Amino acid sequence: MHALIVRNNSNPLATDASLLLAAYFSAQGIDFTTLGSGQISGDAGNREAARALPGRVDLAVVLGGDGTILHTARLLAGTQTPILGINFGRLGFLANACEEGVVAMVSRALAGELQVERRSNLRIDVVCEGERDPFDDAEDGEGAFGAPAWDGGSAGEGDEPAGEGGPDAPRTFFALNEVAITRGAMGRIIDFTLDISDNRIAHMRGDGMVVATATGSTAYALSAGGPLVAPGFTGLVTVPLAPHSLRSRAILTSDNDVVCVTLEGKDAAREATLFVDGDMLAFDQPVRRVYARRGEEPTVLLRSDAENFYTYAAEVFF
Repeated sequence: MHALIVRNNSNPLATDASLLLAAYFSAQGIDFTTLGSGQISGDAGNREAARALPGRVDLAVVLGGDGTILHTARLLAGTQTPILGINFGRLGFLANACEEGVVAMVSRALAGELQVERRSNLRIDVVCEGERDPFDDAEDGEGAFGAPAWDGGSAGEGDEPAGEGGPDAPRTFFALNEVAITRGAMGRIIDFTLDISDNRIAHMRGDGMVVATATGSTAYALSAGGPLVAPGFTGLVTVPLAPHSLRSRAILTSDNDVVCVTLEGKDAAREATLFVDGDMLAFDQPVRRVYARRGEEPTVLLRSDAENFYTYAAEVFF
């Protein structure tokens, strides 16, 4: 068995807890790897950390807040490794309270006594200006919204690491919360179209668009006026950001839908910026199109109690 400890290095209590947990694993004869939150922030750091891990991780213990859990989920994308978050952050919506102590909680996890939640995540494919869009290639009888013409696997799988691709492959990213397409550094509103599974929904002008999972519905999407969605929902949530319209609304999709945001005009595309779970993505060329769909493998979270989602949401948000 191999365990992973991820700690928020900016929190001394999390650092102390990681040392205590390391001593416990050593006493139990459990191999483990310890990573600091800074080592897995950003796409490049995440890929480097992934290469340093063994082929299999049986349990990940995250000593931090929701941000550290998001980065860990991306690190372990496609593996279904159980993630036990213990709150050493602020909000801790995804993490567990640690009144009983980290060793006691991890012992319960190893004994299979914690509740298992399987959360939907996002596969995000980005096509930049000047690149062929493989999802528009209908030679095999399917286009962007059926089985994609290009099949590079889920983020974190295959020959190329997440966020990289060959000359004809879009850049693929993983998110547990959301992808946000927003206006750039110049602050100009952007023009874009929204399609869902080959159906044109709208042409919009505004600050951008958030495409979120049910988990991400309590993050950026909620702040943008989107609905609060229970964790078991497996579709996507699309929420316009400050649209220049009186008719724009959030849309909940089905679990197999593909959301496509196309940036209109070269100037608008140059000004658009992408954020995946709060991390900004940088590209050599302007972004032209962003596809978002449900990831093939869920993210597995361990919970220490079965507190009702609505009860917790009422305490946090109302």
